[in-house]
Amino acid sequence: MNIFVLCTGRCGSTTFARAASHIDNYTSDHEARIQRVGDERLSYPSNHIEVDNRLGWMLGRLEESFGKDAFYVHLRRDPDAVARSFDRRWGIKTGIISAYRNGILSGAEGAEPYEVCLDLIHTLEANISAFLADKPRKMDFDLESAERDWLQFWDAVDAEGDLDASLAEWGVTHNAMPPKKSFVERAVRKAMSLPQLMMT
Repeated sequence: MNIFVLCTGRCGSTTFARAASHIDNYTSDHEARIQRVGDERLSYPSNHIEVDNRLGWMLGRLEESFGKDAFYVHLRRDPDAVARSFDRRWGIKTGIISAYRNGILSGAEGAEPYEVCLDLIHTLEANISAFLADKPRKMDFDLESAERDWLQFWDAVDAEGDLDASLAEWGVTHNAMPPKKSFVERAVRKAMSLPQLMMT
């Protein structure tokens, strides 16, 4: 049985994959095939756990390839926390939030960054919920109750392996973003760099 963890990103997906690496009767990976195209994009081995927020944009193809035969996890986190995390990535030229803002929303002219981040989250959550509506094997997994939900997941998929080590992963913060600098901090940093720029 294949297992797909669907999410917005910035919600514990890396940690989920690290926890899944302690399961012996499934292989697991995080965003393993994101650079593949065509049939190769969704060519996952049997008995594999894949954690990939980009699958939220490929649900029609996921339906064609796996449909009701797979087990699905809807990994969620408080939307405000996810939006703030995406907002801290606003200046990064690559990644989902940049692609959404500049590609799908054509620049989102006049929109505040936080507003765009919330729009991305709402879009993906709606996509995932609609996709999962008719799926018989699925569960919701909330980051805020990760240890409890991990035990439920472990039982639901008949996982075998090092349960204690997998639980310990939920106490580690992976792939965290530093807090966003305030306007004053950014202005001071820019001002401090001006003398160096003038000297070059």
